[in-house]
Amino acid sequence: MLVVHGIANCDTIRRCRRWLDEHGIAYRFHDLRKDGLPPELLDGWIAALGWEALLNTRGTTWRKLTPSQRDGIDAAGARTLMLEQPSLIRRPVLDAGGRLRVGFEADSLADWIAG
Repeated sequence: MLVVHGIANCDTIRRCRRWLDEHGIAYRFHDLRKDGLPPELLDGWIAALGWEALLNTRGTTWRKLTPSQRDGIDAAGARTLMLEQPSLIRRPVLDAGGRLRVGFEADSLADWIAG
């Protein structure tokens, strides 16, 4: 089953979930704030997708970081920040039986789900 990882009050998550519902696609929602983010889950995402693809540098949470936290960010620093503040993870992270995707683009999502 498709798993949608994200944060419930995120507009992109809302759009993605609405699209999935409208297309009759079954999924389970994993709220990164309420349900947590196990380090091993994030490590798997980083290994498969790269930390750069996961780190949301356009959001409010990123802008609220101090310059010393943002400047010279590397893999270890990004991992630590994402574990501490899951809202720094680009959303949604979609998992279809081990196939991973970051972000919601309705045009290509159906093809990706079909596999």
